[in-house]
Amino acid sequence: MNKPKLSFWQIWNMSFGFFGIQFGWGLQMANMSAIYQYLGADESTIPFLWLAAPLTGLIVQPLVGYYSDRTWTRLGRRRPYFLVGAILASLALIAMPNSSSLWMAAGLLWILDASVNISMEPFRAFVGDKLNKKQRKLGFAMQSLLIGLGAVLSSSLPWMLSNWFGVTNAEGATGAIPQTVKIAFYVGSGVFFAAVLYTILSTKEYPPEDMEAFEQMKRESAGVGNAFKEIFEGIGSMPKAMKQLAVVQFFTWFGLFCMWIYFIPAVATHIFGGTDHGSEAYQAGAEWGGVCFSVYNGVAFFFAFLLLLIVRKFSAKGIHTTCLAIGALGLLSVAFVGDAKLLLASMVCVGIAWASILSMPYAMLANVIPGSRMGFYMGVFNFFIVLPQIAASLGLGYVMTRLLGGNTMNAVLLGGASMLIAAFCVRFVDDDESVDGAAVSLED
Repeated sequence: MNKPKLSFWQIWNMSFGFFGIQFGWGLQMANMSAIYQYLGADESTIPFLWLAAPLTGLIVQPLVGYYSDRTWTRLGRRRPYFLVGAILASLALIAMPNSSSLWMAAGLLWILDASVNISMEPFRAFVGDKLNKKQRKLGFAMQSLLIGLGAVLSSSLPWMLSNWFGVTNAEGATGAIPQTVKIAFYVGSGVFFAAVLYTILSTKEYPPEDMEAFEQMKRESAGVGNAFKEIFEGIGSMPKAMKQLAVVQFFTWFGLFCMWIYFIPAVATHIFGGTDHGSEAYQAGAEWGGVCFSVYNGVAFFFAFLLLLIVRKFSAKGIHTTCLAIGALGLLSVAFVGDAKLLLASMVCVGIAWASILSMPYAMLANVIPGSRMGFYMGVFNFFIVLPQIAASLGLGYVMTRLLGGNTMNAVLLGGASMLIAAFCVRFVDDDESVDGAAVSLED
């Protein structure tokens, strides 16, 4: 099918749901470690409590991709999943800050992460469905832009509520979840649902070209057993470039997970001196860590505009190598920062990497996989995002206790080293692949 060229605002509309998804995701990334600590967790148990997120993605993403490839309803192919995920995630965001115990929060993270994944995974395939090869890099860069905008606002929202609107955090001293965090999650619930609904209402989908063949394919592959069979077969039949990108993704996301779990505790403890999780110093450090997360996401937002220009002159592989190296140096520099404000410079570097992470691997991937299995392969590709997170969740607690001396700053350094390895591995990716026998260039 020859797909028509879409306007800037059409691509904006089809991508806008990612703003809401990232708003909810950003609240989770910036606040879950602190929520766990407010409820009594120590540094060595935090990675295990985060295990819900990657395990959920490992199961949900490929299944949603598989079934969305085989879905066609009055609402379309991907949009039904957008809507169901948005409803469930919005409810989970309301419930999360009202957790009364550590294990209640951990259980709600399973629900929240599964719901976010139901909405998020089909958005990657949505770009492949709607855009021709020449516009796909623009589509993924637009997603990167909106992800950055959503994360900027969500990560800094508790700090803004405290410093701009005078919301007090007296509850935090007793070990309860602060009021600023609760209000931020409530706002996130509404933003998540509204943004996804906007994309659903403003964007149409293309029906299958041959509906009879589509229905036959759906009948022949019906059932969960067939889904898992095809998923495992698909892993073995991945294009060469996809396998090479898998290595890059593993080290990239291991590094990111180290940062997401330990950066805010490291800032609160080592920069602000908050040894007691309920102290004002620790709360101030946690809020500033959220501002730092906001900065790296804000940089990603603005750098996405620059990406739209530089992809015309440089290869996706070259761009991604450079950006990952810059991000690694940003994380490694955190250990040498004594002034909290200087952390923002480190986060600028991380933001440059984050913009590339959200777009360049998918731009490389989208042109080497068949369009009829776009959702499926995008889901399988996410294995290599969640597997390093599972490894971090299961192993970082031991590493923290036995090798890093319980020092959260050392965990951030480990993340920087992992991202540097990822940058090196990009150089071995073969970015000149073919789909269905036809050569495909990333610059097409």
